[in-house]
Amino acid sequence: MRVQIPPPAVFEGFNMVKKDIVERISEETGLNKTIVKTVIEEFLNLIKESFENKERIELRGFGVFYFKKMKSKKARNPKTGEEVIIPERMKIYFKPSKMIRER
Repeated sequence: MRVQIPPPAVFEGFNMVKKDIVERISEETGLNKTIVKTVIEEFLNLIKESFENKERIELRGFGVFYFKKMKSKKARNPKTGEEVIIPERMKIYFKPSKMIRER
């Protein structure tokens, strides 16, 4: 008999999802949940478009999303042991602002 162990939580306690964000902003601002959801979805769509265009995104007081070029490298297929080359690619990084790091 195999016992499944749940993966460890990234954060202890509560993990927030988009629905929770919408509800919280709606409660704190008094705005309709539908309006808040629309604004959040448009904001996320704008960020997705910026990522597709490899643009740097700076949100003052929060942090910066930026891209770094990852060099191609050799790796090994664990099943076959065959050597494969992972091509050069761009990777997204996030650097939190000083204000966030100090909290």
